[in-house]
Amino acid sequence: MNRHGLLTALSFALAAIMAIACRSAKEVVYLQDTYTEETQAIKNFQDIRIQPGDMLSIFVSHKEPTLSALFNPQGNSPSGSSSSLGQRLSGYTVDLEGNIDFPIVGRIKVAGLTRSELSTMISKKLDDDGLLKGAVVTVAYQNFNISVLGEVNRPGKFNVESDRVSLFDALAMAGDLTIYGRRDSVMVIRENNGQRQIMYNNLLSKDVLNSPSYFLQQNDVVYVKPNRIKAQQSGINQNNNVGVWFSAASLLTTILMMMFK
Repeated sequence: MNRHGLLTALSFALAAIMAIACRSAKEVVYLQDTYTEETQAIKNFQDIRIQPGDMLSIFVSHKEPTLSALFNPQGNSPSGSSSSLGQRLSGYTVDLEGNIDFPIVGRIKVAGLTRSELSTMISKKLDDDGLLKGAVVTVAYQNFNISVLGEVNRPGKFNVESDRVSLFDALAMAGDLTIYGRRDSVMVIRENNGQRQIMYNNLLSKDVLNSPSYFLQQNDVVYVKPNRIKAQQSGINQNNNVGVWFSAASLLTTILMMMFK
């Protein structure tokens, strides 16, 4: 094989390897169509609404603690304060009809309200009924959980302390996607009014920022599907990019055969 032929073969091999590497990069880089310093107004965030099955912590505070204590069952404390498991379990569970039983006040319809709306409603009711004027009511979720499954580094169920958690937040909690996770089709499973909804998100595009499932809700399930390489090579060590190394080895073998032909 002459020198010109060898250089040509090496050039083709290098180009092929670079093409493989570029393709791999395009499959893992998030928000590829986002430009430098680009800004975007948030339009798709909606306050989390209380649903049947939610467990709420409702704490009533007042300048006279002995008066507000009547509305605070043992263990109901403001969000963020320390409490034992037994205390946390003393919150209010929203029944299937969307109601809770509040001390002295009685049965209250809470489903469909935000935390802020429920806080305002209870405070007003206490005032209007002459039960406790000037009370400050704090409402928090005790079981705001999301699950992240599939091709992530730390799959599991996570408790969320803030009402505002994005899809990227959830993936960060799970240690980000593995190299084998499909970034163009991340699934979010959501239950609304007894019906399950499945939504897909392409993390490679900035369009994900406008997705109705970009901001997660309580009990959402995020599932990352394996890519083609992982599906075909599920038994291979995840520390190796099998496709790239296999292609590179094949090209190297071809070049050596041409050199010594």
